[in-house]
Amino acid sequence: MILSIENLHASYGGSLILQGVDLSVRRGEIKALMGRNGMGKTTLLKAVMGLVPPRSGRIVFDGRPIHGMDTHRIAACGIGYVPQGREVFDDFTVMENLRLGVLRNPRGRRDIPPEIFDYFPILDKRRHQRAGSFSGGEQQMLAIARALAARPRLLLLDEPSEGIQPSIVDQIAATLKAISARTGLTILVVEQNVDMILELAATCAFMEGGRVVQACDVDELRADESIMACHMSV
Repeated sequence: MILSIENLHASYGGSLILQGVDLSVRRGEIKALMGRNGMGKTTLLKAVMGLVPPRSGRIVFDGRPIHGMDTHRIAACGIGYVPQGREVFDDFTVMENLRLGVLRNPRGRRDIPPEIFDYFPILDKRRHQRAGSFSGGEQQMLAIARALAARPRLLLLDEPSEGIQPSIVDQIAATLKAISARTGLTILVVEQNVDMILELAATCAFMEGGRVVQACDVDELRADESIMACHMSV
């Protein structure tokens, strides 16, 4: 396993949100984390990144405990994070945003990997254009590219389809799947867009009440629609 989370408890905004999360992700796997709003999915990603300190439990990345570490040290271990809402810098150009993604690397490794522009050709065409002029889908591509520029081994994505037109969602899903197949990148994605998950992920875990309550292969979701209905319906 490249990521193991064991009996994790964490608070956010004064409330206990994560209430004993157990989750594992295999090396090279694309795993979806799904569930209704307020179940703790975003908090879990933030806890992995050190943005929400755990009360108890363990987070182990590639054999190394990372719970309690500072966020910049966690990122330096090889974890990339694309938060909900993308958070690109509107007044910065594509290249300036991408350079921010590699600042944590040693000085000799702060180049932008050329394959980034193969993955997202529109960024190559608009290298010197400000991110604020981009559509939501283009900004999401930039946010993902910025995270990938640091060459992570694990990529955490929070609601990458939010506010994006379906054709761009399909394009992003296909690109991420191809990157994982080509490079072995592991991806953990929080998402409520069922179509994207069916296209992108191989496995899925469902959260309810701050815990993972079920895990299955995505093929099982295709075969049994009641699984999704049970965990996603309001």
